[in-house]
Amino acid sequence: MKRTLQQGAAILTAMLTVTLVASFAAAALWQQWRAVEVEAATRARLQASWILTGALDWSRLILREDARAGGADHLAEPWAVPLQEARLSTFLAADSTGAGEALTDADNVFLSGQITDQQALLNLNNLVEAGRISEIGYRSFQRLFELLGLPAAELSRLAENLRFASDISTDNRSSPQAPLMPQEVDQLAWLGISPATVATLKPYVTLLPARTTINLNTAAPEVIYAAVGGLTLADAQELVARRSLQPLRGVTDATKLLPQHASGFTEGTVGVSSRFFEVRGRLRLDTLVVEERSLVQREGLEVRTLRRERGVLEPPPTQRISLASR
Repeated sequence: MKRTLQQGAAILTAMLTVTLVASFAAAALWQQWRAVEVEAATRARLQASWILTGALDWSRLILREDARAGGADHLAEPWAVPLQEARLSTFLAADSTGAGEALTDADNVFLSGQITDQQALLNLNNLVEAGRISEIGYRSFQRLFELLGLPAAELSRLAENLRFASDISTDNRSSPQAPLMPQEVDQLAWLGISPATVATLKPYVTLLPARTTINLNTAAPEVIYAAVGGLTLADAQELVARRSLQPLRGVTDATKLLPQHASGFTEGTVGVSSRFFEVRGRLRLDTLVVEERSLVQREGLEVRTLRRERGVLEPPPTQRISLASR
């Protein structure tokens, strides 16, 4: 009986030992797996950052060469052609330096992007001039609000709060009632605008650091209608149809097409060249998708990056988006 109990205790001890060893081994394996996953994710994000930075530099080069060529900016130029999703190895195949060999699984990396003209949109900063609400700028937004069926009271609130937020006086800067100056359209709610109004305005407006004109070669009919006083929406649509056949080389081309609205075209609200562009890049690496949006300013042959935002889209079912502004 005593021997049987001893044998049972020995078996139980052996089973407990095996269980403990298995638990420790599983924990160690899990820790090792987790470390490998973290390292792989970190490496993938770093590679994505490098590639998107290179894509941004490439876009800046395209805009610089376009400026070197001179002339009007229009949608038939190379910068306006979007880059459809393509394998990164396609771009690296022509690289004789062997830089592409340092990238892991280049065949599984896909890159896409697009450059868009920000002067194809109404600039909210045109509402304020020298600390006061601009009459011409306000009229343009008034026409846009009427066209989109938005409340006029929200436009008044938007203009006044934007003037208050952009006031450079010391008193207003120190005032606790002064609203924060938004940096992008999604932040217009800071100025007391409803989310529904912001969503409706978003396809037609932008926030740029300086007053700008509307580019007649790239703007939508709704934006042209709002920017040019006396113009009808049908006239704006006709202008867009005409420019698709032959880009406008100057504002005088627009006055020749619509001579009855010559006074509206010469108010200084429109032009055919642009200084501000948005560069969007999207990189897909296995299950990781990284999207980047950059605002660039072109002055002569110099193209400067003013703002960059990067978003990491996690794979389903989480669908989490984390934004990092740089």
